Amino acid sequence: MISIDGVSIRFGAFVLFDQITFQVNPGDRIGLVGRNGAGKTTILNLIAGLQEPDEGRVVKSADKTVGYLPQQMKHQKGKTLYRETLDAFSHVIALKKRIDAITHELGERTDYDSAAYLALIQELSNLNERFELEGGHSIHAEVEQTLQGLGFEKKDMERPVHEFSGGWRMRVELAKILLRRPDYILLDEPTNHLDIESIQWLEGFLAGYPGGILIISHDRVFLDRVTNRTVELSLGKLYDYRVSYSRYVTLKQERITVQNAAYENQQKLIQDTEQFINRFRYKATKAVQVQSRIKQLDKLDRIEVEKEDDQVMNLKFPPSRRSGTIVVEALDLGKSFGEHHVLRGVNMVIERGEKVAFVGRNGEGKTTLSRILVGELDFTGKLKMGHNVELGYFAQNQDEIMDGNLTVLETVDRIAVGDIRTRIRDILGAFLFKGEDAEKKVRVLSGGERSRLAMAMMLLQPFNVLILDEPTNHLDMRSKDILKNALMSFDGTLIVVSHDREFLDGLVEKVFEFRHQKVKEHLGGIFDFLQRRKLSSLKEVERKSQPAEAAGGQISRRADVPGAKKEEVQASQDPERRSNKLNYEEKKAFEKKIRKISNRVRALEHEIEKIEQELAEMDKMLMNPDNFTGMKVYEDYEQLKKRHDEALASWEKQTIMLEKVSGKNS
Repeated sequence: MISIDGVSIRFGAFVLFDQITFQVNPGDRIGLVGRNGAGKTTILNLIAGLQEPDEGRVVKSADKTVGYLPQQMKHQKGKTLYRETLDAFSHVIALKKRIDAITHELGERTDYDSAAYLALIQELSNLNERFELEGGHSIHAEVEQTLQGLGFEKKDMERPVHEFSGGWRMRVELAKILLRRPDYILLDEPTNHLDIESIQWLEGFLAGYPGGILIISHDRVFLDRVTNRTVELSLGKLYDYRVSYSRYVTLKQERITVQNAAYENQQKLIQDTEQFINRFRYKATKAVQVQSRIKQLDKLDRIEVEKEDDQVMNLKFPPSRRSGTIVVEALDLGKSFGEHHVLRGVNMVIERGEKVAFVGRNGEGKTTLSRILVGELDFTGKLKMGHNVELGYFAQNQDEIMDGNLTVLETVDRIAVGDIRTRIRDILGAFLFKGEDAEKKVRVLSGGERSRLAMAMMLLQPFNVLILDEPTNHLDMRSKDILKNALMSFDGTLIVVSHDREFLDGLVEKVFEFRHQKVKEHLGGIFDFLQRRKLSSLKEVERKSQPAEAAGGQISRRADVPGAKKEEVQASQDPERRSNKLNYEEKKAFEKKIRKISNRVRALEHEIEKIEQELAEMDKMLMNPDNFTGMKVYEDYEQLKKRHDEALASWEKQTIMLEKVSGKNS
């Protein structure tokens, strides 16, 4: 067990924690939530022993181990990926070395009956038993399996760790922690640099992990699938809910509602009592009653209403010029870095007003294509940007490319032009940089603050096309909601690179999947895409994709194979035949797409009709008070209404999509 007992931390007059207390027990899966700066990372540092409290204490059982994944890590330069990860089993490797040393010594000695020889035999027996218990024979397989689960490939195993980007190095550290299997795992934003497939792999691993887990994350779906307890930090206080994140949100609102009602009732009682005391204080006939009321007030346990942390961004994108109908059109686009091919034969069309997502494993070219679209990288093939396109770009490393020596105000002032310069402080205030905060140096800002600053910079120009590369990576839940709502009402074209499924849900209507140097278009939202792809594991996806690729490779090489049929060679070399074949295949794919959407529309219509029948029956039941059986009836009714609204919204979206696709086909 880990115990946080009466801990307080202060920075001058600012109180970060005020006498907070909670415990982490074996089997707990805790989501640590709160706005940026609430002290979540500080909690992990306290448990990991990297920081001491000003008051109180942190107590850990002596025999329990803790694995901590911070946001920033250091690795020894020169070590390969495989060797670095194998360090997780350093104790097992030490056992093996000792076993080999004893075995060699026993082979050299001849004093078989001596006490020393028998002692070596006993030690060897004990070491072999420990080696078996530690799984010594399977450590190499575990290393490879875990690394592949986190997105590494076999060819990466001998690459030096320092050659990988920060996100991939974070995965190395995560792999080491998972392989050590400590009693408690502390994870600080583990999904920030993981793609969707690796996040799903991690969800599966943590769901079955026997030890305690404490996670800081702004990914709602990840928290819901992994955690069974939510600890909120807000304005120096700690609130503990024994439920997952979504249930916590509901319970918190219910608690605050009940708390406010109780507070108002008590305030009315206090007011009435004080009025009675003041009115009859000097009347002898009422002296006993007055004294009784005074004692009643003195004994009253005053209810305190929880202060809510209501500081939020105010984000609204300015109106912009209308762009052409076609915003982006790519034909046979490719990009290579030396011998390394990232993109090949990319064909893509994005129209005005569309909101699309770029998804796929890290390193598959999502950021590369984004940089090509904004003109930062050269390419092969054709790329046409539409008429009147005014493009705004939020880079994945936006916070790193800012000048740390400038203040927040100076950073914004350098790019502001025209009348907007008179509103700089208003814009910064909307992003929570108020008063003295605007004079802070960029280098002292947290990751979330830098992301907010980068967003503020985007509001200084009226863009009609936005390309956002991982915009939510350091934003807290509330800031993410505000950004999402602003983007949903944005009247331009949106391209967003993200692994945050909840953020993408309801925001995008089309998904471009990056895989094996190609880009494939999927109509529908992010969960429609995931359901179709059935991305239950990285290995499943690999198995599905390899046969198709192998077949494609054989077809493309047929013309070069000696003895190939004449018709096959002519077909491969005749552009007109190839074009007709492609047109036929495209038409078949288009018709299949329309059938899929039509089937989905019919299924939703059937579901809506069924729910409406159930609602009508429940309406009749609720009209009769004799049928009342408790709050669960109303909860079931509300759940049914929610299902109806969701199905109706999905039907509307699919119907619009069907009309759009059918219109293109005609």
